Amino acid sequence: MAELLRARALAFGYDRRALTAPIDLVLHPGEIVVVLGPNGSGKSTLFRTLLGTVAPLAGSVHWGGRVLAELAPRELAARVAWVPQQPGAAFEFSVEQYVMLGRLGRLGTGAAPGRIDREAVARSIGRLGLERFRSRLLSKMSGGERQLAAIARALAQQASTLLLDEPVASPDFGNQGRVLDTLRSLADDGLGIAYATHDPNHALRAGTNALVYLPGGTTAFGPVEALIEPEVLTRVYGARVEVARTAGGRPVFALAATASPQAAATSPQSGVGPSQAGER
Repeated sequence: MAELLRARALAFGYDRRALTAPIDLVLHPGEIVVVLGPNGSGKSTLFRTLLGTVAPLAGSVHWGGRVLAELAPRELAARVAWVPQQPGAAFEFSVEQYVMLGRLGRLGTGAAPGRIDREAVARSIGRLGLERFRSRLLSKMSGGERQLAAIARALAQQASTLLLDEPVASPDFGNQGRVLDTLRSLADDGLGIAYATHDPNHALRAGTNALVYLPGGTTAFGPVEALIEPEVLTRVYGARVEVARTAGGRPVFALAATASPQAAATSPQSGVGPSQAGER
């Protein structure tokens, strides 16, 4: 199967200091790579390195079999579309105008959008369920709605891969599911998807492979079923993670509850009951 993205022995970071040990990952059409790790572990820096806005410290990045450094901007735009964590609303764009920005990488110098561009924008807006917001100003939308518009803009670019930095950080609970189901549907259509998240349950809902950041600057890359499990997640987040199952058998991960100091002091295991505690 053709490779959309390949990172080989990739070291990334700033000021010649690598944030992790060198990583290897691959993305094929129809796959979703989920990047999990705590805050400050380097997920966003990895994505910027894959896009070429941050130079790698070592190793290589290939898009569609081509070395990243050899790709012209229009060639890269045909291979990957980027969705930042916080889409800006600095300009008074309507949703339709904003999504049209995704077509700029496809236009020649000085060329105006044509019928094909307008149709691509309309399809993208419809795919994200934003038809009723078509004329609404981005600055008048909630953070979650702007996130959906940013995904629509990336989709209008018609790249073979979508790269998203925490796409479900802003949407409300219902829209989180909608975004994840949309990503899974896009992968079913043959796109490659890579996104970052803090929530392992997202990886189960929309994920093929996972790249997880482990203590000590190491990482692991492999199938979601192998890496999204309590022991690994406990190492990733430095807190005990438990798994439960829904009535339908679907696993759900959560942080283990910790007893309060007062509860611990009065628990049967402590050997000190409420009356004993008051008789000291």
